[in-house]
Amino acid sequence: MVILVDQQNLPEDIYKIIFATEQQEVVAKMLIRYMINNGGEIGKTEMGLFASNLHEGKVILKEKGKSPLQQEDRMSYNKRQFYDRILTPMRGMGLIEYDLYKKTYKLSDKFNRLMVKIGLMWLRELGRLKKTD
Repeated sequence: MVILVDQQNLPEDIYKIIFATEQQEVVAKMLIRYMINNGGEIGKTEMGLFASNLHEGKVILKEKGKSPLQQEDRMSYNKRQFYDRILTPMRGMGLIEYDLYKKTYKLSDKFNRLMVKIGLMWLRELGRLKKTD
């Protein structure tokens, strides 16, 4: 996944930096909230249920209010696209990691470590370029 960052117009929301569409941002936030509510770690079965509920439009974004104007909002997102455009990129970037032995997904800080590593790589490159001048 490619992240294009404009340092002059950096959004406050990390999801706006990582995902291309507002719908992807909403689904990613829902996934993170779901994982946090389950102790930061969910099994393969729970992830499948989350994706299936999204696909079937069973996920509620906003509860129905007392007024007839406050209707219930539901979210629908294609299951295959969820895995291709949300979960797989989040795993690739290190936001979520998958434990092959326990068969669980858990929230991770590897993304932060990756960004630090990239920054250090750039500093080394600058140092190398300055030595050759």
